[in-house]
Amino acid sequence: MKVQKHLLTTSFEELESFVAATGQHGFRTRQIYEWIFRKYTVDPDQMLNIPKALRKSLTAGFIFSSSIISAKTEAPDGTVKLLLSLADNEAVEMVLIPSGSRMTFCLSTQVGCPVQCCFCASGEQGLTRNLKDYEIIEQVYHGIAQIGRLPDNIVFMGIGEGLLNFENLVSALKVLTDPARLAMSPRRITVSTSGYVPGIKKFAALEKPFVLAVSLHAADDATRARIIPDKLRFPVTDILKACDYYHTKTGRMVTFEYTLLKGINDRVKDAVKLADMARRHHAKINLIPYNQTRPEYQRPVESVIFRFRDILDENGIAVTLRLEKGTGAAAACGQLRARKLKKTAEKPGS
Repeated sequence: MKVQKHLLTTSFEELESFVAATGQHGFRTRQIYEWIFRKYTVDPDQMLNIPKALRKSLTAGFIFSSSIISAKTEAPDGTVKLLLSLADNEAVEMVLIPSGSRMTFCLSTQVGCPVQCCFCASGEQGLTRNLKDYEIIEQVYHGIAQIGRLPDNIVFMGIGEGLLNFENLVSALKVLTDPARLAMSPRRITVSTSGYVPGIKKFAALEKPFVLAVSLHAADDATRARIIPDKLRFPVTDILKACDYYHTKTGRMVTFEYTLLKGINDRVKDAVKLADMARRHHAKINLIPYNQTRPEYQRPVESVIFRFRDILDENGIAVTLRLEKGTGAAAACGQLRARKLKKTAEKPGS
């Protein structure tokens, strides 16, 4: 049985062949592409300058929608989180993060997460499955429907370890950056990883200038072992070698993501180690004060957060302290999905 393709991931040549097989003129392919990638309309019924017979053929021949918005929350600062229900009744999240006139979409790559960092709601239920390439791209289109345009930036920092869904992630990145499709610059797209070394090396081999963000969270293996379980945790030295390889292949500085956890990785000596590591490996630091999802882990007090940042700054490290975004919108990764799963589990007979 032939598996239907999704219109969002169908190449121009594939669509051209399909259109020709229906007996329509070749210029219709370009018109359809205009609807999908310039007017952000994927439903054939809304492609008003396309003949009705061809619209019916497109509807019958392709998938064009596989997810719906099942919940939406908005924080006072304008951050919007969408819970998306998929065709198999699974759910993922995406977040729209405003900053002045600019907008960033935060996307998911998996249903659940296999890494299961100790503080993160995304991995509480483990991994259910990988997202398909079109399920990743549909998140972008749900976001566009909210704001009426492409975002300024995309970050793959939602649910899942993207480099463990490598083929679908790369396929989605091709749609995002293809000049004939969404035409975003790779420099405006960040891919985050928990430090999955084989995936970093494969990603580097693409030699594309995407931003790589590594969720380091600790500057030594002993501390990192308290945060990330054994099964997908690589030695810090191996992660750093992979980051150096990425820098060599792409010319891009790597960003180390560092979630500050009270009493675990927020000491002065942790900051000094991290500064030395960032200096030696040409990395920037993104500091993230913990957004509490589990009672056994806490956010450091404000003075400790700023002390940590200042140590990095005084050592000449480019450091960003991530501002609060969406605390009123269940904005920590995976929280909205976790609430849905909890409600489902609490239903009688479930």
